[in-house]
Amino acid sequence: MDVPIVDLSNPNEDLVARAVVKASEEWGIFQVVNHGIPPELIRRLKEVGTEFFELPETEKEAVAKPEDSMDVEGYRTKYQKDLEGRNAWVDHLFHRIWPPSRVSYRFWPKLPMDYREVNEDYAKHLKKLSEKIMEWLSEGLGLRREALIEGLGGETVEYLMKINYYPPCHDQDLVIGAPDHTDVNGITFLVANEALGLQAFKDNHGIDVKYTTSGIIVIVGDQFHRMSNGKYMSAKHRATMDKEKTRISWPVFVESSLDHEFAPLRELITGEDNAPKFKPYVYKDFKFRKLKKLPLD
Repeated sequence: MDVPIVDLSNPNEDLVARAVVKASEEWGIFQVVNHGIPPELIRRLKEVGTEFFELPETEKEAVAKPEDSMDVEGYRTKYQKDLEGRNAWVDHLFHRIWPPSRVSYRFWPKLPMDYREVNEDYAKHLKKLSEKIMEWLSEGLGLRREALIEGLGGETVEYLMKINYYPPCHDQDLVIGAPDHTDVNGITFLVANEALGLQAFKDNHGIDVKYTTSGIIVIVGDQFHRMSNGKYMSAKHRATMDKEKTRISWPVFVESSLDHEFAPLRELITGEDNAPKFKPYVYKDFKFRKLKKLPLD
């Protein structure tokens, strides 16, 4: 089995939309190619991110996450144990790229010099792509094109960039990049360098995600799983580390603002056969309960 690939250049938009909906229902993860974001822009995004992580530690600490911050933005090194006792090891940088009112340039690297220009350009292109996919997913629920975007928060929806830096690791039994998880947000768009390491789960089987240089991996998260009343899968996945190569990935998490309440979309809740399967949550409360592994429903 391979993770589905959807070619967005197909002139038959209905076919493309159906493929996106089917992949979201059956897998919760798929790759889009010929998606309209220039390959050169993706190459530059990877280049400036890689250059940042190759800087001396003092330079990276200039955008470090403050010790007393309750937010995720900033650079940090993270170690934690997974369920099997292995160390989960990743350096990362978080910063919002949309909307402009939520962008804090304090956490955007000053070096390399074109980091800001590239990320702002990528944000504009990615927002356009993500809104198109969210429109198709809304129609796949039999709803208006704007239904999922509005349910996620409309104009207040946030795009959170994360760069994961996984150094080479010779002992895969002791260290893993990121343990098995589903994304807490609505939908995620990920690009990565050439070192393979993303694994998706289908019917409890781990499957290596093979992606092209300019392809983008789309991952349905918990918010869309719940907002679709369970129709779309929240894809379980994990990150492994390469024995020889440094692995870097650039996921962008599309999510509600922390104070936004989300729930199964009202238009889906019609009659006894379509009772809500999930309770409503303010997003910050949902994230807290999931992080702390507390019951959700």
